[in-house]
Amino acid sequence: MKKTNIYIAALGLFFVVACNQTPAVETEENIETTEVAEEAAEVVETEEVENPEGSFGRVIAAEGAVTMDEFSSLIEGKDSVNVKLLAVTEDVCQKKGCWMKVKTADGELMRVRFKDYGFFVPKDLTGKQVVFEGVAFKDTTSVEDLRHYAEDGGQSPEEIAAITEPEINTSFLADGVVIVE
Repeated sequence: MKKTNIYIAALGLFFVVACNQTPAVETEENIETTEVAEEAAEVVETEEVENPEGSFGRVIAAEGAVTMDEFSSLIEGKDSVNVKLLAVTEDVCQKKGCWMKVKTADGELMRVRFKDYGFFVPKDLTGKQVVFEGVAFKDTTSVEDLRHYAEDGGQSPEEIAAITEPEINTSFLADGVVIVE
């Protein structure tokens, strides 16, 4: 029985080592595949494109954006909608520019966050007209997150402590923002 276990372990080790070996003979196919992979890696490393002035995240055009009034009818009765919106910023995260708020048609503020935390907007963006594209969705924001946002927004400790209930509202996850004003 012990010999069988030793043979099985040795056979398993053989397969592990054999599977991790590169081919001893370089074929044309192996060389081409390796060269293509190396070229792709070089492109990824060197292909960092800077956004044009006033553009953040994925570069988007302002054309085709809908107003907040039109947006209200688009999202009515839906959980989410992909859309490009035109709005005026009402508030911006004062720590990094990692979120902004815009006023909806009914006067509520909608928080706009940025996809994968991958880009930020200027902290002095309040009052400027912007176009942003992505997905709007119904969301519940926890008390913890609301307090975090309040802190980032520069609210006082008293104002932060007064937040005791989660909010159910429409949020937005943008993959691109452009300043149009």
